[in-house]
Amino acid sequence: MDKELVLVIDFGGQYNQLVARRVRECNVYCEIYSYKTPLDKIKAMNPKGIILTGGPSSCYEEDAATCSPELFELGVPVLGLCYGAQLMSHVLGGKVERAANREYGKTDITLDTASALFGGASNAVNADILQSVPAKTTCWMSHFDYISKLAPGFKSVAHTDSTPVAAMENVERGLYGIQFHPEVLHTPEGSKMLFNFVRGICGCCGDWKMETFIEDTVKKIREQVGDKKVLLGLSGGVDSSVAAGLISRAIGKQLTCVFVDHGLLRKNEGDEVEAVFGEGGQFDLTFVRANVQERYYSKLAGVTEPESKRKIIGAEFIRVFEEESKKIGQVEFLAQGTIYPDVVESGLGGESAVIKSHHNVGGLPKDMGFIGLVEPLRDLFKDEVREVGLKLGIPEYLVFRQPFPGPGLGIRIIGEVTGEKVKIVQDADAIYREEVDKAIAEYKKANDGKAPSWMPNQYYAALTNMRSVGVMGDERTYDYAVALRAVKTIDFMTAEAAQIPFEVLQTVMSRIINEVRGVNRVFYDLTSKPPGTIEME
Repeated sequence: MDKELVLVIDFGGQYNQLVARRVRECNVYCEIYSYKTPLDKIKAMNPKGIILTGGPSSCYEEDAATCSPELFELGVPVLGLCYGAQLMSHVLGGKVERAANREYGKTDITLDTASALFGGASNAVNADILQSVPAKTTCWMSHFDYISKLAPGFKSVAHTDSTPVAAMENVERGLYGIQFHPEVLHTPEGSKMLFNFVRGICGCCGDWKMETFIEDTVKKIREQVGDKKVLLGLSGGVDSSVAAGLISRAIGKQLTCVFVDHGLLRKNEGDEVEAVFGEGGQFDLTFVRANVQERYYSKLAGVTEPESKRKIIGAEFIRVFEEESKKIGQVEFLAQGTIYPDVVESGLGGESAVIKSHHNVGGLPKDMGFIGLVEPLRDLFKDEVREVGLKLGIPEYLVFRQPFPGPGLGIRIIGEVTGEKVKIVQDADAIYREEVDKAIAEYKKANDGKAPSWMPNQYYAALTNMRSVGVMGDERTYDYAVALRAVKTIDFMTAEAAQIPFEVLQTVMSRIINEVRGVNRVFYDLTSKPPGTIEME
């Protein structure tokens, strides 16, 4: 796709992906690169604009992440955010010093609305589309240092009670700096500011749209694959499902999807996946379902340690996948549902430390005979993947499916995994999600479509390894306790327990105890992340 490009240059900030996502929301394509990227490479990419991210250091320290003054002489607009703004000032002759007090959190700010960043028409390429920002608003500050002296040619265009230069500009050179974080939700007008930069100041036309992405990606897949065959491990999750839909649109039955049903999926999930992608479904592809539930239960018998369970489940998946792929015959390409955060978090984009290694980032598996990888979603964030899925006609219940761990219910069952326990947690989880979804729908209906403040981002039932005495129908029971988990989160890095209405929880408790055999207690998990994790193990 011959598209406009904005570069996000990462100095180790925690919000690098969020900056890129906000730019994408302006229908402008962007990618994240380390501050160590050579200037010649940046020039060769011919960006329409450059954004410098935050960072954990002080720009005046000897070993601090830095950049060449030539970066600001490329003839394209540059926007520095927080550390990026301080670095811009430092490199170009200004002065940055330690502040007497750290400015952190929501802060009242006064803006110069004549600046194109805030909707003024001064020297903007696309002045007619600039979005107005009120002169007084709030922003999210997070800094120890401050710009004590502006670099030559700059002027301050925003201030707070304790920060004289909360934003700055050198209109003639197309250089802008913002001391706060416009990319976070805590800066309510921040999205407008980023829109004004990439669309108004940089002059991007906004050609990054998922309809065009689908068309161009289908052409690219056909060119890459030709008449050869492609194999995809279809988990039923959002990424692999959208990858399957996109590749099938390009090459039809040249694509074979292997769906390993290990018996650790949510209730009816295996049948739902087969209904969409199997025979009689809406996609033209070859679908193979490997029903290996008992094989997994046998491998997991007697295993209680969480990491051991994960390793067994992962290793067995690879064995089953290899066995099924051999039955198909010669397949030249392996397809994966790799998405852009997988790439960034694995250390292949940006400067931030590796968050986690992803199984589908790192090249082709050895000894499987593939000649290439097909990764149609590699440039997309999760929200973009979902948009593509909807445009491909994948059902909403699959596109908006909640996050689900690779080992499935194996880590939502504390202790040993058995077929009996799997059925208990599947039934309890289905009841829980049904009642929460019902309560959300009723609230939205009564409030003009507005979502309730307590609406969780992820919610599920897990089976504890605790058994206790109970009384049901005048009879003594000795059964399991189910734990309900629901969290609110923006980035899944931190989370708080959702305050689901007590009457909803009471209904869930009553239904689980009455309808699910083997359960006589229901708990609600109030633990935040940290110290806990979102998953149960």
